[in-house]
Amino acid sequence: MINPASLMKVMGMRNKFINNHPKVAEFFRRVVVNGMPEGTIIEVTVTKPGEDPITTNMKVLASDLEIMNELKNLK
Repeated sequence: MINPASLMKVMGMRNKFINNHPKVAEFFRRVVVNGMPEGTIIEVTVTKPGEDPITTNMKVLASDLEIMNELKNLK
């Protein structure tokens, strides 16, 4: 069972992230609302100050969708 205090802490952190990064939060909301079928490719590039970009990607699996559904239900 989830500790209610821990859940409240995580939800507060989630809200802070949304306030700090509204475009990113909106992007993820739209992706989730429109659905992300198995086989979708997610690509991420990270560029640290003074370093070359690093890019990776993943193909969404059925188990990934199961995790995302569980996280959505935490609201």
